[in-house]
Amino acid sequence: MKRLKRKPEPLGDSTDDPVGNARKAAVRLLARREHSARELQAKLTARGIEPDAALEAVADLGREGLQSDARFAEMYVRSRAERGYGPVRIGAELGERGVGDELIRAHLDEAGYDWRARAEQVRRKRFGARLPQDWRERSRQARFLQYRGFGAEHLRGLLDGRAES
Repeated sequence: MKRLKRKPEPLGDSTDDPVGNARKAAVRLLARREHSARELQAKLTARGIEPDAALEAVADLGREGLQSDARFAEMYVRSRAERGYGPVRIGAELGERGVGDELIRAHLDEAGYDWRARAEQVRRKRFGARLPQDWRERSRQARFLQYRGFGAEHLRGLLDGRAES
């Protein structure tokens, strides 16, 4: 069943205080889930808020601690890792959402995941316990795991059945 995208809700507030309106809309969005600053600004401008007002409102919320890229990155890493994605893909997705490289590295390192073990779990879930028997199947599994965001360092020995640390 195809899911229909909803159009952003118009603000409906008076335009006397554009920053106040932007702040209200941003708080409503943050009440649903964490957002990066860039995501929040994009959503506000899609709802018809002037870019300057959106930028100022997001900056104010960041200073008050209501919006945090660090908190967003922590939540995002945990969520995506639990869904079977690897650090390469998670890092790229965070970068697309405007999170800085230092924050990305810090949260991927602090997450405490054994990425090689996660890659093995994802492989077993998709292909079963049996290791690939030929190069074609090995390549197929490796491509899948790379698509999911696991790098060569996570796959080394995994598809051969060798236990590496």
